[in-house]
Amino acid sequence: MVLVDTSVWVDYFNGVKTPQADQLDQLLGSGRLLTGDLILAELLQGFARDADYRAARKLLLELPCVDLVGRESAHLAADCYRRLRTRGVTVRKTIDVLIGAYCIRHGHALLHADRDFDPMVRHLGLRVLQ
Repeated sequence: MVLVDTSVWVDYFNGVKTPQADQLDQLLGSGRLLTGDLILAELLQGFARDADYRAARKLLLELPCVDLVGRESAHLAADCYRRLRTRGVTVRKTIDVLIGAYCIRHGHALLHADRDFDPMVRHLGLRVLQ
């Protein structure tokens, strides 16, 4: 399964042509995509127009949605953050560490366009969709 980060969804809904947005477009309807509770909150809060919000919400409701946060995920995310920090890497957003930790824990690939995930790939074994 592939979890799609907010960074890719934003480009997709804004019509920005990126390799990741193109991959997302190809994967829609494949049954391989997941979204997560935190990603939904981040993404949907950004829509200014009600019509755009409703269209995005309708599309996202068709995807399986996982709970990215729970006690085990929180502990793993804290461990991941601390392991990165010992290597001199500070991830800017806690949500990104939670998303990365969830993917690591469940063996899912992540489709993203956010440099904060790069150290998780290098040092923690996060799988990403290329």
